[in-house]
Amino acid sequence: MAEDGSAITSAQIKHGIERTFADSLSGGLGYHKALLAGTKGYTGPYQGKHLASVETPDARTIVFHLTKPYGDWPWIASTPAFSPVPAGDNPATYTRKPVASGPYRVAEYKQGVSATLKRNPRWSASTDTIRTALPDTIVVSMGQDESVASQRLIADSGADRNAFGADRVAAAQLAQVTGNPSARSRLATASAGPLHYLAINVERVTDVDVRRAISHAVDKKAVQAALGGSLGAAVASTYITPGVPGRQEYDLYPTSTSKAEQLLKGRKVGKLVLLTANDDASVAIAQAVQQSLQKVGLTVTISPVEDDTWTERATQGNGSAYDLAISAWNPDYPSANANLQPLFASSEIGSGGYNVSRYRKPEVDKLLASAAALSVSEAKSQWAAIDKRIAQDAPVVPLVYRRNSFLHGSGVSNFFVNPFPSYPNYLTLGVTA
Repeated sequence: MAEDGSAITSAQIKHGIERTFADSLSGGLGYHKALLAGTKGYTGPYQGKHLASVETPDARTIVFHLTKPYGDWPWIASTPAFSPVPAGDNPATYTRKPVASGPYRVAEYKQGVSATLKRNPRWSASTDTIRTALPDTIVVSMGQDESVASQRLIADSGADRNAFGADRVAAAQLAQVTGNPSARSRLATASAGPLHYLAINVERVTDVDVRRAISHAVDKKAVQAALGGSLGAAVASTYITPGVPGRQEYDLYPTSTSKAEQLLKGRKVGKLVLLTANDDASVAIAQAVQQSLQKVGLTVTISPVEDDTWTERATQGNGSAYDLAISAWNPDYPSANANLQPLFASSEIGSGGYNVSRYRKPEVDKLLASAAALSVSEAKSQWAAIDKRIAQDAPVVPLVYRRNSFLHGSGVSNFFVNPFPSYPNYLTLGVTA
């Protein structure tokens, strides 16, 4: 039951889905927009139009009609776009006071500053076996400086004893935390997670042997060291990230300066521009890559830019601004499809897509589409084979799997980081008396 006393119905879920098509609510995960049938030209429910591909035959049943078979649809249906929203909402103001369907409601919202959550009186633990909802009140502080927030949690005084950081501890501060016994005991670190990688623009670095040479040349342990050592990251070798069904361990390009030099022999490679965001971690990775490539005779110039500029050049431009790019990817749900399709499908080149290497291979597009139509269990072996098939063309060098670390105060209980996604589990958190 929602906080206003209304029953949660399939019609509210349908309305929640339809409203994501409104121009004023663009953004967020949009997989469903391409998969639901009959969405071309649809702009949401606010002019009285509705999607025929989402049927609600009764209050507890919802039927989806898709454009094609899609084995990951259950994962898609678990994303925020499928949250129930009662009809009659004002999209301009709804986010300030959404109707709660879980254990907490928004009691106060200060834009850009904080949101205070208090118990939803209509929620019952007997109908929710997932969330424990232990605290009475939760205050979400926004716009916090990452390093300042970490220092407050390290100090562990006053109200901060009952706080935790939603942002990971920066690599530069991991040494400080691990050198402080109290802080170290309050550090939760994920297993190997998001992939940090070097994208090779195949439209500019067209020789596959040069790309293979770059793959062999990069010293991944140096990249790992730049992110705080083994506590900050694990060395990567596959595109599918650890913990995702279908992943098989292999290393097609082990670090080898001699192998790289052998592949480069007799080939002329011009100066390479390495595009990176200008945050500390990305620049540190770029410098480690640059040093590795210089050892095999390649000339690399680092181009550090603001995040918005990186996004424009890497995901929206024509690829002419870079030869190499530092990037990272965390799949939106635990499926190999969510690892491979966004990074390597030709449909994801430009227009905001994340195929930063601009890799285009009709054979791979067909393989991705074929595997996506299967159930998770049926597709496992196919995803592993596709991972290796893409690697043969060396469009991307997998560098490390980032290990996210988070700090919490001494008064916080049940604090841990999920294997996927690599962020704190908010569902069971509590505070000590």
